[in-house]
Amino acid sequence: MLEIACFSAPSALAAARSGATRIELCADYAAGGVTPELSTLEHILHDLNKNKDNDNSKSNSSNSSQHIPITIMIRPRGGNFHYTDTEFAQMQDAITLFKPLASGFVFGILEKEPENEGASESAKKQRWRVDTTRCTALVRLAAPRPCTFHRAIDEADSLLDAVEVAVSCGFARVLSSGCANSGALQGVEALCQVQQRFGTCIEVIAGGGIRSTNVAEIKRTTGVHWVHSAAVTRAGSEEVDQNEVGRIRDVLVSMTC
Repeated sequence: MLEIACFSAPSALAAARSGATRIELCADYAAGGVTPELSTLEHILHDLNKNKDNDNSKSNSSNSSQHIPITIMIRPRGGNFHYTDTEFAQMQDAITLFKPLASGFVFGILEKEPENEGASESAKKQRWRVDTTRCTALVRLAAPRPCTFHRAIDEADSLLDAVEVAVSCGFARVLSSGCANSGALQGVEALCQVQQRFGTCIEVIAGGGIRSTNVAEIKRTTGVHWVHSAAVTRAGSEEVDQNEVGRIRDVLVSMTC
């Protein structure tokens, strides 16, 4: 199963045509993805429906892009995942705005761990945990749309503890690189642990630097059923490389044969 992060309507349409199973719609690739404009989603859905209408006369048509789920990134800005009350209200408003058209939502909120008063100054580094109260509130607001806890999970002090909390908040999915800054290929051991421990109660999605050249190793080693990629191959671009989407899809299909 292949989820593609898309940062424009043309990219989303290209990904849908090239074999993506699901689209995560965002804006601002350089910031790591923020909430897109509603008009972008409307544009995508309009074009997909137009293609469907054009194919109505073809009884054997099986173009899966007509029905591809599109989840929406809910993130008011780039940077860290600790939000002010105003930013949290913006996230609530965005879910309400997109809910009639979206297939699901993608977000993550962290809060600071209480400091250990006995720790030395050198040991006092900022630690993060899942903000249970706010995440649960957004999951409930989004219901019945499924929610994904995005790669903010990799910033938490303990990945396994954070995933357990995400499950308790009601998230249907979690996207992680295994806490590896350099990508999922380096985080396969942690991802394998997450899949083994939580794979029956939450959909684990491997993400971070996934390309056609490494997706087979990542999927085989971790045991995850879903992978996530932006499929951007040109420096300075945020547009999907539809050929790369097709190559990743082909690798995944070959692994199921």
